[in-house]
Order: sequence, then structure tokens, then C-alpha cells
Amino acid sequence: MRIAVIGAGIVGAAIAFHLARRGASVTLLDAAEPGMGASNHSFAWINAFGKEPRAYNELNRRSLDTWERFSRLLNADIGLRWGGQLTWAASDEDAANLVAQVERLQTWGYVARLLDETEMTRIEPGLSPGRVAAAAIAENDGHVPATLAAQAAARRVSEMGGKVMLNTPATGVETQDGRVTSVQTPSGSMDCDAVVLAAGTATTEIANWLGVNIPQQTSPGVVVRTDPRPPIFETVSIVYAPSADGVGQEIHVRQDADGMVVIGEGSQESLARDDSQSHADDLLARATHYLPALEGAKAIPVPVGYRPMPLDEMPVVGFAQSAPNLYVALMHSGVTLAPLIGEFAALEILDGARVDLLDPYRPERFA
Repeated sequence: MRIAVIGAGIVGAAIAFHLARRGASVTLLDAAEPGMGASNHSFAWINAFGKEPRAYNELNRRSLDTWERFSRLLNADIGLRWGGQLTWAASDEDAANLVAQVERLQTWGYVARLLDETEMTRIEPGLSPGRVAAAAIAENDGHVPATLAAQAAARRVSEMGGKVMLNTPATGVETQDGRVTSVQTPSGSMDCDAVVLAAGTATTEIANWLGVNIPQQTSPGVVVRTDPRPPIFETVSIVYAPSADGVGQEIHVRQDADGMVVIGEGSQESLARDDSQSHADDLLARATHYLPALEGAKAIPVPVGYRPMPLDEMPVVGFAQSAPNLYVALMHSGVTLAPLIGEFAALEILDGARVDLLDPYRPERFA
């Protein structure tokens, strides 16, 4: 089966990898380099902590458990790190919400629990949390440099006999009886039996070529990186801290294996466009307030990135009704979901299966 995968971010690369692993003839193409779009701007937190409703939480949790296997199959050091997420609330109102969230997650079987300040600072002695009205840890959460993972998956596609075409955008498609027969690029057209559309924010435009409606919100986001630092965490992989002044947004902090620290703010649905040096310095100062080991670090602003965000914020996965060999894969929680969606997509494309866990997320809901 000849399959063109448009988009080599973490989702598209994971799907291409699983298809190639099953023996499909895969061509993976991207307008830039693997993982250099939204994947490169993601905080890349692997979790299901704040994800609702329950069915969506369980989908993310199942994919969280898939990441370790995916990493082994890639046969590369992609910087995958576990240790959990540590979070706390400074106000009584936020504390009540955190307690209720943890209790709900526990009824769903998610490994999260409440803890006190003494245990917090025992787990992370370098943390200076300030007022702690309530705190929690989700011990199975982790993170991964999404660009490294996408690059490793693209490399494995090539090693398994697939074709990887970089800096090669899709410019059009040819169809017959509603089915895509070829994908056009600046270097020519490629015949195909199916197309996977995992082009992130470009998915909407490309789907429109085939009369398929995949609406998105505009979702800018900003993260800040630092120069390499000595280890700032002893146990956890993510710290999610409240606003230092009670007015601004929360911050979240992770550290990669190379020592680089990544800092973001607010929820992952926050609309942030300020990628200035002054804003980067402010984020670093807010992180240093809680993590004194960051004193002296240099903030490196990352240009604002635009994240895939389906209109209803839920994933869009599956074949399109009006273009029955077009398989769409668009989602906000792409880093968490990528390895599982890759496995499910291979089942649906190559075996003709219909994975019922994906039924709430089919493209036809926008038809």
C-alpha cells in the first residue's frame, strides 16, 4: 500500500513510523524539517492530568503508557524523561479546585495524590514554594523533546525503506471518484493509495482542497529556553507552579537531558504572543522565584509558535467521509497522543479496522 504522509511533526512522524513498520510503502513529506513546526514550540508534557472528559482522559492516559514502547522501537535516545509532575496552589480557591481535581482523577484510576509542603520539599529540596494551600503529584507524568522524537521517527522511516522528503510542501492533490490518487509537490507528483494529513495548522487548508471541513482555532503559544544548567530537579520531571504574585499566570518548568530548561506559562490553551527578550527574562525570573538554582541562567526567547487546535479542542482522527482515502490526524495534545495515534492509524489504514476509542473524534462531526 502506497501511503503519503503530509507533515513530519511528532504526530505525522509517529504515524509514518508505524505504517512503515507494518510494511507499507511510505512517503513522509514536510514543508520544513521533522518536528520543526508546532512540535518545536511545544512544552512537550506527556500527561493526562487536566484532560477531560473521562474518555479523553483515558485516551491520553493510554498513550502516556505507550511512550516507553515507542521510544524503544525508535531505537534512539530521544530524551524521554519520567518522574512525575509536582503542582501546588497558593490560594484557598485554587486549593479547593486542585483537591477536587485530584479526587476526580483518582476515581478514574489516574495515579495522582495530594501531599503536604514537607513532602514536597523532601521530594524536591531545591524548591522554594512559598505559601502552599494544597499540593499534588502525578507520578507517571513525563516529558520529551518532541523535535528529537519526530526526527528519530523520520529517520526510522527511511531505515525501513520509506522515503522522507523534507523542505517539500504539498502543493495540491489529484482525485478520481472522490479519492486522492496523487499528491503534488514542487518536485513532482507521487501516486498513492491513501493520504495521511497530519500537517498541524496547515491541515485545514489542505483538507479544503478536497472539500473536507476541519476547522481550527488560532492558538499561539510561547515557551522560553535557557542556556544549559546543572540539574535543578532531584525527582520530578515537571513543576507546575502558581502565579508568584497571585495576578499573573501559572508557570511550568522542565529540564532536558542537555541541561536546557524550558519554561511556559498559563494553561496549554493560553493565547500567548509575546516572544520578546523582556518577556523571556520575566518568565525566567518567575521560575527562579520558585527554583533558586536558576539564578544566573540566561533566558533565550523562542519565536511564537502556532499550535494545532481543533475548533472544539478535541482530536480529529480518521478517514474523511467525502474523501474516503484521506486520513486526518489533527490534535492539540499531539506530544502525549502521538505514539498511540500512530498505532491506531496503522490499524485503521492497513487493516480496515475502526477503533471505537476514536469514535468521538471523527472528522465527520464537522461535516
